[in-house]
Amino acid sequence: MKKLQNCLYITRDGAYLHKARETLVVEHDKQKLLQLPIHSVGHIFCFGNIMISPQLMGFCGERGVGLAFFNPYGKYLARIEGKQSGNVLLRRQQYALVDEQSARIAKNIVAAKLQSTKSVLQRFLRNHGKIEALNKQVSGINHIIDTLCLQQDIDKIRGLEGDGARRYFSVFDHLITKADSGFSFNGRSRRPPKDAVNAMLSFLYSIYGQDCSAALQGVGLDPQVGFLHRERPGRDSLAQDLLEEFRAYVIDRLVLTLINRGQVKPSGFEVEVSGAVKMNDETRKVLLAALQDKKQEKIQHPFLKEDIEIGLLPHVQAMLLARHIRGDLSHYPPFMMK
Repeated sequence: MKKLQNCLYITRDGAYLHKARETLVVEHDKQKLLQLPIHSVGHIFCFGNIMISPQLMGFCGERGVGLAFFNPYGKYLARIEGKQSGNVLLRRQQYALVDEQSARIAKNIVAAKLQSTKSVLQRFLRNHGKIEALNKQVSGINHIIDTLCLQQDIDKIRGLEGDGARRYFSVFDHLITKADSGFSFNGRSRRPPKDAVNAMLSFLYSIYGQDCSAALQGVGLDPQVGFLHRERPGRDSLAQDLLEEFRAYVIDRLVLTLINRGQVKPSGFEVEVSGAVKMNDETRKVLLAALQDKKQEKIQHPFLKEDIEIGLLPHVQAMLLARHIRGDLSHYPPFMMK
């Protein structure tokens, strides 16, 4: 099983990264902040105005270190990657399966996502008692899951996924229990996020989406060709497919925990003239540290029945998907915790 390597997050505007022999050096205002051997880094994520030397870009590509760039809101911009690896026969089988059987695999992914969102709501109801609005949406999501089982049309499957997401996020604000938190959620907003909760969700989705992309590339699959998400220039559609399985279980629950425990404050966000909400550097560091801690937690994988770290989930699911595409598994078992 692939080891979970360290991820390096660069969030300070004006930081400069360069190569020194076999190490990565991080500087700011000509002051050295950090120096690490390259073999200790699995991925480098850069947010905002970060400068990278051409020598380091080539070094990362040569050593297989992922280098990805995001804007200050966490929106993915680009990545640098080295020589493509993987089995060309596996990728050709992937493309054939996308053309011929997208609905079958997409349906499994959407069912797992809906089950995870329902579990988040049910977990809250168990801990806080009956809330009619939540019970109503749990019933609605159950109905969507039942309807989904009968669908074979990919567009209808996408429509059901969207309907389930709308139901879930329509009651997401109820899950913020800290009365004086100062946070509120009035629906999902993207590009740009219109409130602090959406800013945190979008930021962490972007990060975990890159983990999914790296995991897919690691097993030789093409992250840009997905089953559920349509192909679009510049988007890793298969990575977005994989991310759907983890949104509620990993990211949504993490954001709610940070809010309800008071680990993030409204003062850590600012509203720009455009209406976009941007988190400050300290808040971004809190989120990144919390995500790294979350990745170290161990759970029993529902299909493999083995204890693994949450940070390895994208790699395990990518491996299972590759095994299904090769024909080693009769179906793809999406990640789904009850």
